[in-house]
Amino acid sequence: MENIYFDNSATTKIYRAALKKYVEVSENLYENSSALHIGGINAEREIEKSRRIVARSFGASTDEIIFTSGGTEGDNMAILGVAYANSRKGKHIITSSIEHHAVLHTCQHLEKEGFEVTYIKPQKDGKIDPLDVEQAIRHDTILISVMSANNETGVFQPINEIKALCGDIILHTDAVQAYGKMNFSDINADLITVSAHKVHGPKGVGTLYVKKGTKITPVIFGGNQDGILHSGTMNTPAISSFAKAVEIFNANLEKNIVYLKSLRSYMIEKLNSIDDILINGYDAVNVVNVSFKGVRGEVLLHSLESEGIYVSTGSACNSKSTDISYVISSMGVPREFAEGTIRISFSEFNTKEEIDFTVEKIENILNLLRRFKRR
Repeated sequence: MENIYFDNSATTKIYRAALKKYVEVSENLYENSSALHIGGINAEREIEKSRRIVARSFGASTDEIIFTSGGTEGDNMAILGVAYANSRKGKHIITSSIEHHAVLHTCQHLEKEGFEVTYIKPQKDGKIDPLDVEQAIRHDTILISVMSANNETGVFQPINEIKALCGDIILHTDAVQAYGKMNFSDINADLITVSAHKVHGPKGVGTLYVKKGTKITPVIFGGNQDGILHSGTMNTPAISSFAKAVEIFNANLEKNIVYLKSLRSYMIEKLNSIDDILINGYDAVNVVNVSFKGVRGEVLLHSLESEGIYVSTGSACNSKSTDISYVISSMGVPREFAEGTIRISFSEFNTKEEIDFTVEKIENILNLLRRFKRR
């Protein structure tokens, strides 16, 4: 069997049509979209066409869509922009302890500037309780930032319920892992961050949705190429390729969600035949986060890699750390299990045959490791 790629939460394989679009635009619309000549005008038209496609996936208007370099920039723009724009009203921010580091590190930076941040811990199922968020709200709370789906467990968070409880407080959600896994017109948030490479688009491009009327100030300055919030030369090939990927996944959204859920359920069914495991979080579409008692996650990862199977031990952005994942720790997973955690994440390119092969190899590796440990 060829290499099996089960690390789709880290990044996805770009669609061939999206790659073709990237090359075509790079060759034929290479002009700067801010230029006044016909070449620049044609590049700008391509960007605006792409903006319409992406806006439709949000159920938004085109002037609510800002193109970014990806999830990290989008999160930074949203959190810093809202904090600075609303600091006279208050300096209190609420987020969760299981956010991506693009959110956590930005909030920690703001703490150094005099802002106060409340970090809500998840329940054992990996979900944030909306009532915990409501209880943390103060008279000076200006921003709530809670991710739509966790990057390690895939667990979906109750964004709409949180929005219903937070009144006129601005709500941001990092939806990088949720985009392409749900109908985005159903999300009720003021700011939404997504990234193209999680939905079979190119790396280096994403979107920040900014709801009309949201009070936010720019944190990147230059020529205001993409409205007053974002400066820098527009990445026309990547934006166009991103839009092509959005067109493809949107056309097959419901079918793909059903298929991904079937793969996830099948993987869990197979894994449950193995002793001493924990499945961390059940409300996910394409992720199985599983902990094996008495083994090291990185050892299991590299053992699977030697069999041509690619998984991860957690977020790719924190993959070099040998510590137990802060997400898994926040969920209260016992240490003897937490140390042996891996993340298996699917795309529509995966199959049940790949799952059968992978679970067989996991069983063999575990038997070998546990037998060696007993010696």
